[in-house]
Amino acid sequence: MSERHVSGLDTPCLVVDEAIVERNIQRFQEYCDQHGLLLRPHIKTHKIPAMAERQLQAGAIGINCQKVSEAEVFAAAGCDDILITFNILGAEKLARLVALNDKVKLSVVADSTETVRQLSQAFADQERPIRVLVECDTGAGRCGVQSPEQALQLAKLLRESPGTEFTGLLTYPSPSLTEEANQWLMKARTLCIEAGLPPQVISTGGTPGMFRAHQFTVATEYRVGTYIYNDRSLVEYGLCEFDDCALTVLTTVVSRPTEDRGVIDAGTKTLTSDLLGMEGYGWVKEYPDARIYALSEEHGCIDFSACEQKPEIGEKLNIIPNHVCVVSNMFDSVYLKKDQLVEESIAVAARGKVW
Repeated sequence: MSERHVSGLDTPCLVVDEAIVERNIQRFQEYCDQHGLLLRPHIKTHKIPAMAERQLQAGAIGINCQKVSEAEVFAAAGCDDILITFNILGAEKLARLVALNDKVKLSVVADSTETVRQLSQAFADQERPIRVLVECDTGAGRCGVQSPEQALQLAKLLRESPGTEFTGLLTYPSPSLTEEANQWLMKARTLCIEAGLPPQVISTGGTPGMFRAHQFTVATEYRVGTYIYNDRSLVEYGLCEFDDCALTVLTTVVSRPTEDRGVIDAGTKTLTSDLLGMEGYGWVKEYPDARIYALSEEHGCIDFSACEQKPEIGEKLNIIPNHVCVVSNMFDSVYLKKDQLVEESIAVAARGKVW
């Protein structure tokens, strides 16, 4: 597409600053290199193969997907080392997983005997076994076996089950329990080694704890997603500044019913309803003291009472979302910009891949 100014874009839309993306990628890749950690970016933030390619070129070893359909999109685009961090169950998903395993270096997770049973049933007759990491609940209270002893038992089951290969251990830790999670994984690793099952991979991750990743002395790789764009939640965590946020929602003020209230053309179908413990549904770059206090499906209501200047009807605003990953999934494409010129529109290729 021919270059045009960002202000000429129709709204609502997503605009991504390429220079900030590159800076964010390099920043954490250099951190991982410094601390001897392999980096495996989670593509759920951008869902765009071209963004994954930038991460891989910078030094990432592979990618992390959440669902089989996401992984299919990225495999078709040339990504050849993919970890899917979700328990995969059901005949249709498993059939597609088998087909995918023939094309790329693929790993999945399991935290139950039933998941292992279904994986084994699907892969028992295949030439290439499926690589499996035992998912461990080290304190976050989501998926995962509940003790290092249970991790060992599942590792043994994977060794004994046809079609499956025990590859290692994986956790999504609570960012406030880094040391506890590290000790948990160290014990599980020791038990596995003593049983003749040394883990090839010990995978941990999470953007909120990314700059404490070096405290995971037992980990071999780190998974992180939001860092490529950053968002308001990470500013609140103190991990970045607003100037480090690469993606903004470009929106238009469509109504000014009162002196202090403005209404924009971005509601829950754009900004989503995620608060993540914060007040308001995003941060308005042009009016930092404004507060996005209410959303309906297509409208967003903003309180400008704390602002000395207030916008006119038709004025365009850039909003940094609370949670960028879910916002990415709301749009078919993003506009890439350099300075204030649009360079291209690029498809969010894995948008809506939810199974």
